[in-house]
Amino acid sequence: MAGRLSLVTASNSMTQQPQISEEQAPPSASRQSRASIIETWFEAHNDLAVATIVVAGFLLRLWIAHGTFLNPDEALHFRAANTPSWWLTYQRSLGIAHPPLLVFLLHFWRAFGMSELVLRLPSVIAGTLFCLIFYAWVANNFSRTAAWVSLIFVSFLPPMVELSAELRHYALLLVFCAGAMYFLDEALSRNSVWRMSVSLLCLYLALLSHYSAVLFAAWLAVYALVRLRSSSPSARVLITWSAGQVGALGISLFLYEVYISGLSRAFSGSNVLHGFMQDAYLLNSYYQPHRDNPLLFIFARTGGVFQFLFGQLAMGDVMFPLFIVGIVLLIRSQPDPTKPRITSRLGILLVMPFVINCAAALAGMYPYGGTRHSVLLAMFAIPAISVSIAKITRERVAYGTVAALIVVIISNLFGAPHRPYIPRADQNIAYMNQAIAFIGSQIPTTDPIFADNQAALMLGHYLCHQRPVPFDRPIAGFLTLQCDSHTIIGTEGSTNRFTTENFFPKWNELLRTHDDLKSGRPVWVVQMGWDIALARELQTKFPQYPNLNVRYFGRNITIFKLIVGEQENFPTVQ
Repeated sequence: MAGRLSLVTASNSMTQQPQISEEQAPPSASRQSRASIIETWFEAHNDLAVATIVVAGFLLRLWIAHGTFLNPDEALHFRAANTPSWWLTYQRSLGIAHPPLLVFLLHFWRAFGMSELVLRLPSVIAGTLFCLIFYAWVANNFSRTAAWVSLIFVSFLPPMVELSAELRHYALLLVFCAGAMYFLDEALSRNSVWRMSVSLLCLYLALLSHYSAVLFAAWLAVYALVRLRSSSPSARVLITWSAGQVGALGISLFLYEVYISGLSRAFSGSNVLHGFMQDAYLLNSYYQPHRDNPLLFIFARTGGVFQFLFGQLAMGDVMFPLFIVGIVLLIRSQPDPTKPRITSRLGILLVMPFVINCAAALAGMYPYGGTRHSVLLAMFAIPAISVSIAKITRERVAYGTVAALIVVIISNLFGAPHRPYIPRADQNIAYMNQAIAFIGSQIPTTDPIFADNQAALMLGHYLCHQRPVPFDRPIAGFLTLQCDSHTIIGTEGSTNRFTTENFFPKWNELLRTHDDLKSGRPVWVVQMGWDIALARELQTKFPQYPNLNVRYFGRNITIFKLIVGEQENFPTVQ
């Protein structure tokens, strides 16, 4: 109030004082003047500012995508795509726990090169386009400040960047879900059949990218019904949307029958919708009636979602209540004539995806919590949080931008990545090159290499120099492949990585089923990928291995040699 009164006084005395310097003005008036100038600049150069943020996000993703070796999941996806024919690619895609779109895209994309950066480029491009489309959707439905905060979050938060700089399905999922939302709004606002068709195409591509898109499709149907009630679509638009829902249902049924059911058979009839996913690091993301209180599960896992999305535990704990505040603000908001799409129902609609995902976890159908499998919820968490920040900053774009940048800087500098995770320093491509060179020069081709499943996938990519290589299964429980005259015996997916609990049984099974492994023959044990600790645990827990000569290439690649028969009595680990 004092600042405004001072400005009025200065204005009334303009005739006696033709010029008033900024130094003579009260501090509050000076700050308001500078803020007004910045707001005016943002309004006049909005497109330029948005383009700057999007390009910066693209360059950041490009930098993250270069210089590191493929992780086991990335190697698995490329192996499925790296075949001589589309038909063989389809057959291999049946064994992956995701829909096939990425694999088919990679089969085509190989023509442009097979370096890590080139292979990750589709994800980088998709992740960048997601930022732009998502910003457009938020700007159409919320305030300009909220849209700016949302753009900065999706462009620079560590999980959003990292998932779109890897050879994974998530960037495709996000860009197609954002496209489905944006073009649905545009179709209903402009009464456009072709825009509705684009929205449906985006929905179909999202379903073919990741199974969590089924949860999104359920939400989008409700969102569309709400929007249809407040619109006056033509019969053609309404028929197009209705027919499109049948198509989405058909794709979902196809994926269930052909892909998910097949995986269930491959995993010995375990729960068709999650059996293979409910491993150590996802176990807490499924509700266990004998272990979990349902209310505590919902609260803790929801908090975990925000901790994951912001890549920093304390920051996630702060954003959770801001999300709730944003929802309350939206529910209590009055209609804005300049934003006809904003209604109190938007607040409820932003909560619905959390309810749907949580219900799926309670039913044991899909994980819910602080993992990448719930990254889709970023599209609904971030707008509500941005509404809160916009309210706190009094809808000042400059202040909201500064607040958002502070959040992403803290998250990047003091982040706590969720498992599974390889630090960038240990994922340096130089370590992989050194390990492959060691195998080529120090391991005789007559000595077999024994690897867990994730190491076998990575060896199949790097030791075979990106050539299409079949994985033979002559003996149940093991995979065999030949790379540069080396014989690699790997475990199947049920033994994803060696631990002291599973290594000794698999070693004894290896000797029992491979008659050529006689006493005195060397066997080289290779571990690559996430959470590898076998060599270190053997040395520290068991007296048989005090002098195990382990070669480390960073902290996520180890190679050591065992001699058949030297340890006659392997310990039984309880």
